[in-house]
Amino acid sequence: MKLALQLNVIDPKIGGVMIMGDRGTGKSTTIRAIADLLPEIEVIKDDPFNSHKSDLDLMGNEVKTAIQNGTTLETEFIKIPMVDLPLGATEDRVCGTIDIEKALTEDSAASGWNTVEREGISIRHPARFVLVGSGNPEEGELRPQLLDRFGMHAEIRTVKDPILRVKVVEERTSFDQTPDVWLENYEAQQQELRDRIMDYEVIL
Repeated sequence: MKLALQLNVIDPKIGGVMIMGDRGTGKSTTIRAIADLLPEIEVIKDDPFNSHKSDLDLMGNEVKTAIQNGTTLETEFIKIPMVDLPLGATEDRVCGTIDIEKALTEDSAASGWNTVEREGISIRHPARFVLVGSGNPEEGELRPQLLDRFGMHAEIRTVKDPILRVKVVEERTSFDQTPDVWLENYEAQQQELRDRIMDYEVIL
């Protein structure tokens, strides 16, 4: 699971990953944790689409027009956003912006463009993202046409080794009691992994 996530961060063209496993196996926690490994990105300040500062293919229309007209726009560095949405999210849950199942079907992740249409409003903007899905067998299987949209599939099994199970509990307890100390203990490993990911991105 961790390797699949790291590979997709290095090369989003892989097409994302679907992670399946029993409840309590740390799927969602691991997915959220990958955000900490991502480098900050430089974007146009206060732009809702996080437009790139120089790549026209990664700009919203307003920013692109301003750049082409020679306007100097302020930039800022931000953490790469992580959006956590349930499959089939409806407009009342996401402010009417995106239907996840429709986005999958229309291959927004592969095309690099997102189209928002609602109540006579139509907006199209560049959107590059890594698609990550998770679920457990009890919830049933995804339809083949949706599963095909993921480039990789990872299956997670419940940990049976009692020693490892105790280790997991101890680490969680340690984090709850002294989170700053826990993070400091693992910072060197985290930074090493960040550097490796960035090195591989450069190689690609």
